[in-house]
Amino acid sequence: MSVLPLVFTSGWASGINAYAVVLLLGLLGATGVSDEVPAALERPDVLIVAALLFVAEVIADKIPYVDSVWDAVHTVIRPIAGGVVAALLAGHDGSLPQLAAGAVGGSTALLSHLVKAGTRIAVNTSPEPASNIVLSLAEDLGVAGIVAFALFHPWIAAGIAAVLLAAGIAVVIFLWSRIRRYLLRRRERRAEKRLAAAAGSAPPTG
Repeated sequence: MSVLPLVFTSGWASGINAYAVVLLLGLLGATGVSDEVPAALERPDVLIVAALLFVAEVIADKIPYVDSVWDAVHTVIRPIAGGVVAALLAGHDGSLPQLAAGAVGGSTALLSHLVKAGTRIAVNTSPEPASNIVLSLAEDLGVAGIVAFALFHPWIAAGIAAVLLAAGIAVVIFLWSRIRRYLLRRRERRAEKRLAAAAGSAPPTG
């Protein structure tokens, strides 16, 4: 129970930016700011890889439509990362509590990832890129702040993460009609391209 709020918060944050979670926790542990961080996250090779992937995500996450492609690729990666980080935080290799922590972290990461991906699809229906940049910066700052806060005030941070997750789900449900129209237009454009390609490759008659 003592690690549950940190597991939940790290799972929520991993669904938004898993690389930021690994990098931030690793740095806080390696610098001695917190003793709650598993040694596996403090390894130099883990920190270097996490830093490189974090930079890639920072860039991709602020470009309209590229962010949605990036989210699609990370539909599997973020929940797995959330589950692994949660299991490491729980410790006790192979124990039932560790497996339960991994399940909580992974499922929470999947939910927050779906909220993020759905919100981005709705935002991408807007023609200007400023909304993507503002939203991405808010996500980055929110993840960093709440994860760092969770190491010292885990229950309060978990409460904030739960409220944000619930609010995000409500927003996605509200915006679903817009998201559905966007997906419909995208399917129509793909169908038009296929028809145009088929017409261009058809041999001339007569």
